[in-house]
Amino acid sequence: MLTLVTIALLAAMGMALIRAIKGPTVYDRILASNTFSTKTVLMISVLGFLTGESEVYLDIALMYALVGFIVTVAVLKVSEFGDLGQSRPDSGENRQ
Repeated sequence: MLTLVTIALLAAMGMALIRAIKGPTVYDRILASNTFSTKTVLMISVLGFLTGESEVYLDIALMYALVGFIVTVAVLKVSEFGDLGQSRPDSGENRQ
């Protein structure tokens, strides 16, 4: 059963990768990359259950999920504002 799940996850990862390459917009590519990251977390978890060392693999999957979330937020901020460190103009930091 887990082998069938692995094949289905690989197919879904392939489709997400195609969407990430083709686009058509930046937001479609970001969403496809986030989907690919989510499927990778699932693949790591399934691999852990197949090998019998699920505790180790689930820790790795959790860390990958956290890093993937942070990277997605950073890429969205760069695509929206053009810089990671730039503050919003209406934030009030530059007022005198």
